Amino acid sequence: MAQKTLSPSAGGWAICVLVLAGSVVLLGGAAMAQTHKPPDPYPDEFLIGRRTFFDFGPPFNYYELLSAKGRADGGTSIERVILTPSTNVCTRPPTVEVATTSVRASAAELLGGKNPCTIPEKALRRELKRCKKCLVFSGADVVMQVRCGDQSRRIRMDILDQDLFDPHAGTPEHTSWTLGVLARLDQTLGDTVMDRPAFALATSPPQPAVDMRPSSLLESLAAGQLDGLFEGGPDKPSELFRQAQNPPPPPTVVLVDSAPFRPTSYALPKYPPLALATHTGGPVVFTTKVTPDGHASAPVFSSGHPLLREAVSASVAAWTFPLEAASQNIQATLDFEMSCGSPHR
Repeated sequence: MAQKTLSPSAGGWAICVLVLAGSVVLLGGAAMAQTHKPPDPYPDEFLIGRRTFFDFGPPFNYYELLSAKGRADGGTSIERVILTPSTNVCTRPPTVEVATTSVRASAAELLGGKNPCTIPEKALRRELKRCKKCLVFSGADVVMQVRCGDQSRRIRMDILDQDLFDPHAGTPEHTSWTLGVLARLDQTLGDTVMDRPAFALATSPPQPAVDMRPSSLLESLAAGQLDGLFEGGPDKPSELFRQAQNPPPPPTVVLVDSAPFRPTSYALPKYPPLALATHTGGPVVFTTKVTPDGHASAPVFSSGHPLLREAVSASVAAWTFPLEAASQNIQATLDFEMSCGSPHR
């Protein structure tokens, strides 16, 4: 009578023992045990730090934080903070811009079907080394922070100018995936730093940062907890945030003197943007003749920087004086003063 037994081994192999007519026959088989590791769950939230840099400016750098958090209804809440360094200490202090939105897409959909927790470190390192000797004039340093199980992981990607502007750049797999994730987030939030003009003059004095609703992202930013996402940048985002809350006082224009009569009605000139950009200021001295109906004639300048004179002429054209000043020559001085340093006079 035949008897058959199956014995498992430590390596997953099975030994089949066949007993037949008093003889023992050993049959070895590759009955490898099938074990499947459950797939890593997709994170329901992630945070991205992106420093976009250009070889023209200022500004030469923009710092962005993009937060995506899954909601109970399956959608995702998205928040973006853009920090722009000062381009001119007098006219363009650092700024902080906050935008929030919600989308129906899940965090997994925003991630484009790739689980960041499963990307091998070796593949990431290989992509970071792809262009060590390349000349890179513009691009972005990107770090994604995500929770993988009970650990926090940071995934870094370097996006080169060729990835941004060359349709045939041959961008590696994971860097290309990163670009896709950022594109989906940017699409939900509107204009990005790439849409901004390369150069812009200040058209108004610096204003304090607008009131922002408190959020865990802003709190972490202010506390310096997110500075580590931007180790390659020349600025600390927490310091930019602090400076944006305390901008310098705005520049001023003051009527210092007007003799022998002061105007009864006058508007001070606006500080010209080009003068602000070049830190140009100081007194402008001029003479105007009062017409019979009390208006000021075109001013004749005796001193003052040329960048300031056009603004003075436009302003003085609307000045009025008392009737007793008719036909009188008025000598006046306007002072353009920048509170952030000595202006060019």
